[in-house]
Amino acid sequence: MHRINAAKLEDELIPPAERRKWHTHLLIGKTAIVSLVVIGTNVVGNYALKRGLAQVGAVESWSPIPYIRSFAHPWVAIGVIFMFGWLTSRLSLLSWADLTYVLPVTSFSYAISAVIGAVYLNEKVSILHWIGISTIVLGILLVVLTYPRTTNGSETDK
Repeated sequence: MHRINAAKLEDELIPPAERRKWHTHLLIGKTAIVSLVVIGTNVVGNYALKRGLAQVGAVESWSPIPYIRSFAHPWVAIGVIFMFGWLTSRLSLLSWADLTYVLPVTSFSYAISAVIGAVYLNEKVSILHWIGISTIVLGILLVVLTYPRTTNGSETDK
């Protein structure tokens, strides 16, 4: 029985320029989706941690016991779960996109977190902070216009 090698068939049927174009679209699409996951899990995780720790109270000790106890609070536990999701999605994103792209783009979570803090946690944000946050957002917009990877990546990406 003769087996058909799908990768070889793809190489023969699809011109290299079309393949590169397709891979570029896939890279940009998956980068956008995973970037949104990184941003979302960071915002939700930080909100939940702040809300939970506000109820737990100040944890100021050299002993690890009060910190471990704070994990039992439901909001803190939710925050930790979302921060774990943030870390794993960020690791995934960094595995194919440049650090110089990932850090600025995902820093949009700082701007969203400031809005969440002001609206839902009643935190006071000064005009100077809003100016700084606006500057971050302008920088993010500039970076988003660039390609997420300038390096070649692994052989499997080619």
